[in-house]
Amino acid sequence: MTIAGDKVRVQTFVRVPVHECFDIFTLELDSWWRRGRAYRVGGRHEGALHLEPRVGGRVFQEYGEKGSSVHEIGNVTAWNPPEHFSFTWRGINFEPKDPSTTVEVWFEASGEGTRVTLEHRGFASLRDDHPVRHGQPVVEFIAEIGRWWGSLVTSLRLHAEKDS
Repeated sequence: MTIAGDKVRVQTFVRVPVHECFDIFTLELDSWWRRGRAYRVGGRHEGALHLEPRVGGRVFQEYGEKGSSVHEIGNVTAWNPPEHFSFTWRGINFEPKDPSTTVEVWFEASGEGTRVTLEHRGFASLRDDHPVRHGQPVVEFIAEIGRWWGSLVTSLRLHAEKDS
């Protein structure tokens, strides 16, 4: 059963083969993930994003002067290259007692490229006044998260297709 306001799902089509698209998404994360306050922590000292490619691997960002701090976003919970992977997600403003949300990404060969589908869910488990919501009602918050992920998968597509 899906609870209203519990998930966002975005898709893009990338004109590269499925195995290449999977590798670009996971192994080149820092290259295509947008920069700036809306997408990374650390302000003037935002650092690299990393994904350790295995179940249990960390998804994290280094930041601060010379990468002196680390925000562990989550851990890889499924690893099935080149079709699918998932990871837990905790924003920088999550408290230790807050539940994680889940991000799943599927890669499907389609014509001359790959259809990438990303779903981020678990928001219903967060309290209504959780800082990640920035005071927004559920409908507005979910729409904003959808636009945020939409911008990121667009960045993935542009990065992946730049040399093809």
